[in-house]
Amino acid sequence: MDALKEASLDNDEVREILKNTTDLRQYSRQIEKEFKDVENKSIEDYIAESQNIANLHNQINDCDEVLERMENMLMSFQSVLNNISTEITQLQRKSVSMSLQLTNRQSVKAQLSQFIEDMAVSEEMINIIMDTPVTEREFSTQLNVLNHKLSLVKELSFKESKSTSDVSDVLHKLRLKAMSKIRSYLLEQIYKFRKPMTNYQISQNAMLKHKFFFEFILSNERHVAQEICSEYIDTMGKIYYSYFKSYSTRLSSLKFEESCTKDDLMGIEDNASKGLFSKTTSLKHKSTIFTIGKRGDILNQQLEAPIIVPHAQLKNRYTPEALFRSEQYALVDNACREYLFVTEFFMVRNTQAQDLFNQIMGKTLTLMIKNLETSIHDCYDTIAMFLCIHLIFRYQLMCHKRCVPALDKYWDSLQAVIWPRFEYVFRLNIQSIHDCDPTKFNKEMGPHYITRRYAEFSAAIVGISEHFPNELVSRLLLELQNEVECFILRMAAIFATRKDQLIYLINNYDLVLGVLMEHTRDNSKEAEAFREQLNARSAEYVDEILAPHFGGIIQFVKEGEQYVEKDQADELRKQERRSLALVASFSANWKKSLEELNREVLLSFPSLLTGSQLLQLALASLVQYYHRFHKLLTPNARAQLTNIHVVMVEIKKYKSNY
Repeated sequence: MDALKEASLDNDEVREILKNTTDLRQYSRQIEKEFKDVENKSIEDYIAESQNIANLHNQINDCDEVLERMENMLMSFQSVLNNISTEITQLQRKSVSMSLQLTNRQSVKAQLSQFIEDMAVSEEMINIIMDTPVTEREFSTQLNVLNHKLSLVKELSFKESKSTSDVSDVLHKLRLKAMSKIRSYLLEQIYKFRKPMTNYQISQNAMLKHKFFFEFILSNERHVAQEICSEYIDTMGKIYYSYFKSYSTRLSSLKFEESCTKDDLMGIEDNASKGLFSKTTSLKHKSTIFTIGKRGDILNQQLEAPIIVPHAQLKNRYTPEALFRSEQYALVDNACREYLFVTEFFMVRNTQAQDLFNQIMGKTLTLMIKNLETSIHDCYDTIAMFLCIHLIFRYQLMCHKRCVPALDKYWDSLQAVIWPRFEYVFRLNIQSIHDCDPTKFNKEMGPHYITRRYAEFSAAIVGISEHFPNELVSRLLLELQNEVECFILRMAAIFATRKDQLIYLINNYDLVLGVLMEHTRDNSKEAEAFREQLNARSAEYVDEILAPHFGGIIQFVKEGEQYVEKDQADELRKQERRSLALVASFSANWKKSLEELNREVLLSFPSLLTGSQLLQLALASLVQYYHRFHKLLTPNARAQLTNIHVVMVEIKKYKSNY
């Protein structure tokens, strides 16, 4: 663009020259002259300034020299800095290397110091192991140190470490000395158990305080540990066997002199006239054989009561389950303590702990099982055996709460002894009821003594088994219940009239139900079954006692309601003459009939509550029949009928306060 502009200007200038008709040659010479003048002036100016230019040239040369020297100096500095950087890098590498070496040396020093400390045997340790009694705290402390050194030497010996040779001899001698002292101490404690009247629990507690002693022996000399363990097993096994053998023998002398026999079954007649526990040494009275009374407390309040001390209770006598409880609770207490001791002191668990426990207690447990087999062989006290079974359940649960499963097989063995005998005697009682001959009993409409025995016995068994139900027991109870129901029906059949039969049935059913509800839950199967029987027989009895007094009205109501159902109103009106006779009879005799009903019912039932309930049931039934009779009457007969309110006022006089 600039070139175009210059060309344009030249063209304009050329045009101007041509326009002015100027001669170009002349104009060129003029221009050259002007150039020459300018050149001359420039030369003059240059000559005038030549000195300055020369000086400037010299200055520039000087500057070049200075800059060259500075360049050389900077290059030198650069070289020096490069050397310094290299040295710094080298120093940094040396520093890292030295730091690593220092760390390694410190680590080695610490390990070496610890190793030397672990390997070195101090004079203090030697003196304490050699001279200090094992019961002192210093001995236990140094024994731990010695055990650590022995473990370390044993480990290094496999690596063929030369350092072990310097101390192995000293440590070996200290080990022998320590083991000798510990062995003597532990055997001494075990031998203390053998002294008469010794409380071995004190020695056991002392051994537990130094349980590391056995750990030390076990890790260093197993045959010595086995010797101590065997000595303990032998000693404690004999102690427990002797104690429980003596204790069982002494307890057996506290049982009642007379015990139940096969002649004391539920269905066998009781000719004795003794009162409850009339002799303090007898439990043979049948009213106590089938009644639990306070014997059930043994499963609750007395479960963990102090054991019976035979020499302090020589004048007292106890039931079989009380003696069984005392013996088993003594076993539970001792066995649990023993199991926990052996697991902690001898450091055994699971199968090993069970085996060790069996070696100690096995003979004693076998003795107690045999004693039970002997004592139960002739036992006919079913409640006592059932209480013993439930004592087993509770003591087994107690052992589990104490984390002691060692007695599980023992409890199973006891149950295996008791259950067959329990079932056998239970079935003997059932059979005894089946074999009863109703004709040999007196015709008494009150509750039969066999029914009373069954009620008390069934309530006892049901009450005991509430927390630990059992299928066999439920089956036996059902068989017994069916047999008793059959017996009650057979006994009722000996009475001539149906009313007497119903009175007998109600008295017996009411007795059973009352006893069951007193000792068991209201919704038990046994209570429900007898409640149904009682309700059915009560309703039938009400009809029986109302019939002599109000039978005509009842019959009229039943027939009249049938006419109504069949829409035979004409037939019902034809009965007006009959209804008028019934109204007249009722009006003349109803008060007297109520009195006779009241007297008859209350005299027929020994239980005032039962009699009162039946009377109220009869009166309620009478009121219902009266209302139904009133609806069926013609207006003429209805007008002559005694007002219902008058009847209700009279009935309220017989309302019981029971």
